[in-house]
Amino acid sequence: MPDILTYDFMQHALLAAFLVGLAAPMVGVFLVQRRLSLIGDGMGHVALAGVAVGVVTNQAPVLTALVFAVLAAVGIELVRARGRTSGDVALAVMFYGGIALGVVVIGKSTSGAPANLDTYLFGAISTTTYTDLEVFAALAFVVVGLTWALAPRMFAVANDEEYARATGMRVTALNITLAVLTAVTVVVAMRVVGLLLISALMIVPNATSQLVAGSFRSAMRIAVAIGVVCSVGGVTVSFYADTAPGGTIVLLAIALFLVAASYNALRGRITGRRHNEAEQHEHEHGPDCGHPAIEHEHHVDYLHDGHRHAPHEGHYDEHDPLKTHDESVRH
Repeated sequence: MPDILTYDFMQHALLAAFLVGLAAPMVGVFLVQRRLSLIGDGMGHVALAGVAVGVVTNQAPVLTALVFAVLAAVGIELVRARGRTSGDVALAVMFYGGIALGVVVIGKSTSGAPANLDTYLFGAISTTTYTDLEVFAALAFVVVGLTWALAPRMFAVANDEEYARATGMRVTALNITLAVLTAVTVVVAMRVVGLLLISALMIVPNATSQLVAGSFRSAMRIAVAIGVVCSVGGVTVSFYADTAPGGTIVLLAIALFLVAASYNALRGRITGRRHNEAEQHEHEHGPDCGHPAIEHEHHVDYLHDGHRHAPHEGHYDEHDPLKTHDESVRH
């Protein structure tokens, strides 16, 4: 069995996969929070038009794709911010416009262009050169650095845009920044998983992490870990199994999601069957009862005499003692 690290092209492929697995979930977590899970597909199709232009004009496809995707990202956020059309309509226009432009441009190309385009549609990580790796590393560094630095502000905007605006945050600028980071991530990942699959790598690891994490911060960490494991692991598996790297990466991410979903469902059944009923008392808990309310999974517990009580079918369940590390307390 050949050693994967003895080949230079696989060393480049593994490094590219690591960069993509690191950057994509960090941006994707905010897309999930804002219910924009499919925006990666829209950006991917606009990037497709940029790749087509680059291939036909003999320019660097990565750079032309980056220009097209960034311009589309800024445009859609400006349109949405001014309220001229809804976000989903603007996304649809970008989605289909990118496909149409790419098809038209490729139709004017020479005979070899469609074959070159396939490497961006479906990924061709084994063809990653050292120059490509340098570009991907620079772009990934920008994505990870800005996302990490702006994470608290982007989280606030994703959860309550109006409140963030009322506190003086530059919501439009933050939204444009997120859109541009998404566009850059799409361009970084297109040679690894392909433009048709990049959205999955931004969304699926975050969907998985939300099933097992107890807070936003831990969810981001878990999503990044899943992204890196699936990207590097998918490339490794594809090398030995002789399968398409992009598809293998996404299938591995989906497999982890199914495992987490099954575990979460099983844990919910066990917890539901073994819940402890609190001692009977005349006090009724509610928003104005005077006891601290603690967010716990999908419900609210009330702290009462050192115990946590949760309303459940005419009685109160007794939950674990108060935890302070990943839960918010409301008075």
